[in-house]
Amino acid sequence: MSPLSKSKLISHRQCPKKLWLEVRRPELAEVSGHSQARFDAGHAVGALAQRLYANGDQPVVLDPHADGWEQAFAKTQALLKGSAPFFEAAFRTDAALSLADVMIPAEAPETWKMVEVKSSTSVKDVHRDDAAIQYFVAQRAGARISYMTIAHLDSAWVYQGDGDYDGLLVEVDVTADVAARTSNVEQWIADAHATLREATAPDIRTGKHCSAPYDCAFFNHCSSQELQPTHPIDLLPRVSKKITEFAQENDVTELADVPDRLLNSLQQRVKKAALSGEVFHDHAGAQERLRAHPLPGYFLDFETVNPVIPLWAGTRAYEQIPFQFSCHLQDASGALEHRWYLHDDATDPRTEFARAVIEACDAPSSHAPIFVFNQAFEIGRIRALAKAFPEHAATLDSIVARLVDLLPIARDCYYHPSMKGSFSIKALLPAIVPALSYQHLDGVKDGGGAQAAFAEMIAVETSAERKNTLRKQLLAYCELDTFAMVRVREALLRPNETQRSA
Repeated sequence: MSPLSKSKLISHRQCPKKLWLEVRRPELAEVSGHSQARFDAGHAVGALAQRLYANGDQPVVLDPHADGWEQAFAKTQALLKGSAPFFEAAFRTDAALSLADVMIPAEAPETWKMVEVKSSTSVKDVHRDDAAIQYFVAQRAGARISYMTIAHLDSAWVYQGDGDYDGLLVEVDVTADVAARTSNVEQWIADAHATLREATAPDIRTGKHCSAPYDCAFFNHCSSQELQPTHPIDLLPRVSKKITEFAQENDVTELADVPDRLLNSLQQRVKKAALSGEVFHDHAGAQERLRAHPLPGYFLDFETVNPVIPLWAGTRAYEQIPFQFSCHLQDASGALEHRWYLHDDATDPRTEFARAVIEACDAPSSHAPIFVFNQAFEIGRIRALAKAFPEHAATLDSIVARLVDLLPIARDCYYHPSMKGSFSIKALLPAIVPALSYQHLDGVKDGGGAQAAFAEMIAVETSAERKNTLRKQLLAYCELDTFAMVRVREALLRPNETQRSA
């Protein structure tokens, strides 16, 4: 019996089938961009924690992947007899193994405080399970753990610059909690090994557990093995608890079998379109809503980056920092002018961004509408800029006052079955304007891709040629965001042409 790692045990806690596939069929995994970003954030915060907890000394970091597990186990036992912090301590029992993020000497000789470091801004229940496994394995391996804490990012902490991150991590004492879970951990380990002794994967259907607490890399594989409903219930936007409970209690998977009495008006519209194939387009309603916002008008969209570790003074962990915008100005005749800004170095983008967006929107002299898609995002970023740069606050507030959100208008006046319950601009655009699609873009095709491209573009090690490529991709992507809004507005106002989906 090979010992199972902490991550494998957490996988089993999420879904026994996930663990079985990780061990027996790892080649079936498909790691999403979101999952990779979470992994990368964890590595970045872990590296910072080593620097902070080393207190200015060179961190002593064990690396079993490079040096071998046996050497890591032996070195851990030797370091436990010392009195200096060390990191990635390796522990094992016959059935489980783990790597502890931080080991700090406690008051009594050869006793320790163990710290688990998380890249989240709060302690979640899965983190307590994670810590309980660490505590259990370390104790069984002979370590004397006096305290167990979970360190997470303080979302209220503001970076002052100069590389000083003291205070970014805060600790929560979970000693009593993890000690109380000892018998649970023993059972988790036993159950996980029992699962792996089975010749075939557990028969578990896909469901909410596939994304909680983490996205499962085997979701596509598992779902491909199941008989899929013709019109699944998850086509509905914002599925309520009562719908979920009805589906579970009645073993319902088809949207057609969900009674209309459980659905709001939007969900009923989506259901009708899905089952009939008919396109819903309230042309008159769109005209009525948009009549109050005639051209000339501006079409504005921001791209942001949210570094897990703040990069610029005055910012916080995961704060959305705008680095790019696209703005199309359309006059009364329909003629277009494109204005844009892209910050392309590692300095704080906010100052130049604020100035550029004010200029692009002709603020405060113009009172023409500024169309956005899901205005809460742009409002949040503009108000954050106004707070950071009070000298521009009044002008930035004038931009907020001019914003017109196209999302609720589109949601109330248009739906195509190909949108599959989503009202994002990326689902709406190819449905209402078939000639346009984000899939035609090269490289950057969504917000996550834009964040990754910007991070790579401003990195010192990125070549000039690669920077130029990324710059072109970012400009093309953001320009499509606002050009899409121009064409969506026009299509909403256009008399109905097609009443059924292809």
